Amino acid sequence: MLFRRRKPDGFFERVRTYLWPRRSFSRSLQYFSKRILRLKATPHAVAAGVAAGVFASFFPLGFHFVIAFAVSWVIAGNLVAAALGTAVGNPLTFPLLWGASWETGKLILHEHLPAHGPPAHLGAMLHNLSFSQLWGPVLKPMTIGAIPLGLIFGLLFYGITRWGMTTFREQRRTRLAEKAGRGGREVPAE
Repeated sequence: MLFRRRKPDGFFERVRTYLWPRRSFSRSLQYFSKRILRLKATPHAVAAGVAAGVFASFFPLGFHFVIAFAVSWVIAGNLVAAALGTAVGNPLTFPLLWGASWETGKLILHEHLPAHGPPAHLGAMLHNLSFSQLWGPVLKPMTIGAIPLGLIFGLLFYGITRWGMTTFREQRRTRLAEKAGRGGREVPAE
């Protein structure tokens, strides 16, 4: 390989890079935003795809890509944008997303849950991975709480992405028109 390292990264270096990017979080955020802005689709389709990905990131059971693709397909969103939108859910944000989903689910199901948080034997249930035991006290409130939070944040990201797409395309169109005006050529219609 032309650009391969002489000494490959070890396990701990790969984990560190996964949790904390080499360059910075702002550079990673810039990368994802440029990828989204440069997609060849309508602003609605891209914004709907990102919103579907953000919505899916709140769910505790995994399958975020599957949920994002299904929701994106239903609301006529872009599937690539949906995959990029699931980046909102990452190892650094999952505790916040799932904690907020848990608390929201507890507020919605206030009379159907025990009064003092998760059950005392939660560690044993997680160790044994008994889905039927985890569903009632833990996963049900998280799933129910994920729906309104996912909708709220999905709509927020829809608005931000749609505004960003229209602004980016308008700036690009004026930049190309200025460039074509100097060169005397016509600007191709998009």
